[in-house]
Amino acid sequence: MHLAHASTLVPALREVVDTASSHLAAACAVDGRINARRIDDHGSVAYDLATLASAVTAAERLVEWAEHGEVESLLALTFAADVAADLRGRVSGRESAFGLPTDVLRGQAEAIEAGRDPQTLATLGEQVLTSNEAGGRHLTEELEMVRQTFRRFAEDRVKPVAEHIHRQDDDIPEEIIAGLAELGCFALSIPEEHGGFATGGEDELTNMVLVTEELSRGSLGVAGSLITRPEIIGTAILKGGTDEQKSRWLPAIASGEKMCAVAVTEPAVGSDVAGVSCTARRDGDEWVLDGVKTWCTFAGRAQYLLVLARTDPDRSLGHRGLSLFVVEKDAFPGHAWRAEQDSGGVMDARAIPTLGYRGMHSFEVSFDGWRVPHSALIGEDEGIGRGFYLQLQAFANGRVQTAARAQGVMQAALEEAARYSGERQVFAAALGDYELTRAKLARMAAWLAASRVLSMDVARQLARGDATAQLAASQVKQLACRAAEWVTREAQQIHGGYGYAEEYTVSRLFVDARVLSIFEGADEVLALRVIARQLLTDALAEVG
Repeated sequence: MHLAHASTLVPALREVVDTASSHLAAACAVDGRINARRIDDHGSVAYDLATLASAVTAAERLVEWAEHGEVESLLALTFAADVAADLRGRVSGRESAFGLPTDVLRGQAEAIEAGRDPQTLATLGEQVLTSNEAGGRHLTEELEMVRQTFRRFAEDRVKPVAEHIHRQDDDIPEEIIAGLAELGCFALSIPEEHGGFATGGEDELTNMVLVTEELSRGSLGVAGSLITRPEIIGTAILKGGTDEQKSRWLPAIASGEKMCAVAVTEPAVGSDVAGVSCTARRDGDEWVLDGVKTWCTFAGRAQYLLVLARTDPDRSLGHRGLSLFVVEKDAFPGHAWRAEQDSGGVMDARAIPTLGYRGMHSFEVSFDGWRVPHSALIGEDEGIGRGFYLQLQAFANGRVQTAARAQGVMQAALEEAARYSGERQVFAAALGDYELTRAKLARMAAWLAASRVLSMDVARQLARGDATAQLAASQVKQLACRAAEWVTREAQQIHGGYGYAEEYTVSRLFVDARVLSIFEGADEVLALRVIARQLLTDALAEVG
């Protein structure tokens, strides 16, 4: 019955999203095309529509997964009912702006009520208390072996140092990096011919998703994010590099010999990368870099920096004047470093103090006359002006990987909350005996399950090269990162006053989760400039 309710509710949710998309597309079209400024003019509605669309996409995948069993069908219905309630709340009082009737989803009252029934939630919560899981994983034997290998590493090597590194804002121990390199962590998405493990096929990126989640469950800052930069740089090199560049850079990345960082964001330029002002001026067989980059995570320890710079001085070209460089440097420990060249070039950096996500350190890096050879430009002559496009492709992989990071944080929070609920006595009863606690755990698990199932689906879309993959990667990133912030908040609340104490792991999970909706594409930018824009473009094409 639970699966039947979910199977009727989710198509109804999709119909509402499609109707609203068509209505908003008409309002945002100029000369037969969706106009970004018009989307901004309808920003609040476009944002809500994009957010709902991401959740509905996850609900569709979750209904398919729900066929595995009763717990899975309960999770699917719980999630779908939550999305329906959220939809009603966002639309209420603004029906005309969405092009929807005032009685939206009226025909789905029974299914919504079934998914929000307190007893149903309590029953699901009991399952979560027992299993500490959001349903079964249902992986192949090979994928499960990979997951368990990295779960053991996280338990044995990452968790024991996670709290110290977080509280002291210390460097990631070299033995963590060496251990992950030995396990092939940095080679997962690099083809075999370049020293990696990727052999092609639909599951090429699912290993990366599983490994990332397990390491993030141990610690986002210590281990969970170590794959992200190699993933982004490796993808950019594979998509746009010359054969010589692939042979030179990729094996060193795959083996863990060279650590990586990304230098795209600037102090005055965040997600609008077309506004990048850091310049690269051609001087014979060299390029001279000048400018400042910020939020360059792991830039101290990294030996490869992926730098997006303006190679054409004509600012009117916008993103068409940008190119990508792999800048090589020495590794530096600590929170500040400086590199100098005999030619007079200087790289200066300082770590930006942050609430959480510590260990890797996020740097502001200034380039003053820093020289790199022409061979450092990805694609060399063919790569001039292609930096923006290569970066987009690379960041799609990075976004699904960020969703996996969010899932690891959520899984850790769910486990901490379930464990504490079983131990803590409140008014002469275990906290987990209360219906409210079990309902909280049920909903936390439902959102984690939705994110997890969608991320695996998106990883396969990216591996296949599906046309929908770019949109789907943004959707799962938006969904998972927003969910992580809420799930860790609920876990902290279940802990009461102890959740606010740094001696409890859940406080670290909460501050770490907060960064997820900001980096790798801020939530609002993804919603308006990627998700909403594509939704409206597709809706306009259907009408046309």
